[in-house]
Amino acid sequence: MFERPRSGEKALLVHMELSGALAEDRQEFIELVRSAGAQILDCLGGSLRSIDPRHFIGSGKAEELREAVALHQAELAIFDHTLSPSQERNLERLLQCRVLDRTGLILDIFAQRARSHEGKLQVELAQLRHLSTRLVRGWTHLERQKGGIGLRGPGETQLETDRRLLAARIKQIERRLSKVASSREQNRQARQRAETPTVALVGYTNAGKSTLFNRLTGAQVYAADQLFATLDPTLRRLDLPLQQSLILADTVGFIRHLPHDLVAAFKATLTETREAALLLHVIDAADEQRDRYIEQVNAVLAEIDAAEVPQILVYNKIDLLESVSVRSEAAAHGQPARVWLSAQTGEGIEQLRELLAEHFSQAVFHGTVELPAHAGKLRAALFAQHAVLAESFTEAGGWRLEIRLTQRRLEALWREHQRIAPEIINP
Repeated sequence: MFERPRSGEKALLVHMELSGALAEDRQEFIELVRSAGAQILDCLGGSLRSIDPRHFIGSGKAEELREAVALHQAELAIFDHTLSPSQERNLERLLQCRVLDRTGLILDIFAQRARSHEGKLQVELAQLRHLSTRLVRGWTHLERQKGGIGLRGPGETQLETDRRLLAARIKQIERRLSKVASSREQNRQARQRAETPTVALVGYTNAGKSTLFNRLTGAQVYAADQLFATLDPTLRRLDLPLQQSLILADTVGFIRHLPHDLVAAFKATLTETREAALLLHVIDAADEQRDRYIEQVNAVLAEIDAAEVPQILVYNKIDLLESVSVRSEAAAHGQPARVWLSAQTGEGIEQLRELLAEHFSQAVFHGTVELPAHAGKLRAALFAQHAVLAESFTEAGGWRLEIRLTQRRLEALWREHQRIAPEIINP
């Protein structure tokens, strides 16, 4: 019986091109493996017309992989694909080494990067959910009952015990994360009461978000030329011209085929992105695949219900390009505002600050509105948003309210109570 080795960094990579896959994804896969700290021995490639239910790859390619593992004395085979538990188990029996799929690889990187208590809980939750479907391979000697006196083993009892322990641990982590989420929600409501908007940095991993965050706020967030260098979200205050201030949030980078377990586990963290007043979509301007990465980031934003949040496109790393200079473009014709800068050298940072100041100077409504007597629910909603600065009664029995609220939240309230037509006195 094959016993899985407990460690091993010498890796043989497997990247098969499926229908619709792009060859450039191979380089991203290699960068992921390097970020995990593995020693790459070789990369086995090829095209795959259909997925083999037993080994994912065909029998001929599986034998070629077995010979390569023996030749290089690899301790680990990493697939740039999602494998089923049975496929992992069958491949390990064939190759006589550990097998890791794309989801397991990303989970391992996240486990290395997590620093905060919340981040560690989120990673552990995702790992346990991933592991819960793969328990059986570690207990092959207990899978069957043995007959005869003294040979009747526990059989599936050990597996059931492990599953119960996993389920209990998952529930415990979810309870802890719910407490963290409640704390985040209280902090978010406090920022809303103070009318301090949150701006979230989003983008493909390694686009330079943390470097830009440090440049804008003077923070010392860890930044490196590697995938997922930053995992834990960081919030800092940013002061703008005209006595404006906002909260800048540095978030985890996105990537192609981000595992659903991670999206679910990091739901509380991603709420900072969904509830933000503005997104700074950081783009590596020197990357030839930048347009495709923009589409993939927008797809993830849609998955977490953040597609409607306004964006400013930040084309970073222009210091690596010869023909691109610092410039900015205001939002026009349905297109978001754009700025070209270098977070590394500081070029273009002032243009970005000016775009932020211009956006938020137009994004806050401060004026007086009159509500009819039947608009009690809308009045209550305005108070719930802590938007009312002063209140008096009108002769018709309604209310005259002095309010201060972001245009985005105000328009959302108007849409929610569209049967009521408030009269704006002096915006």
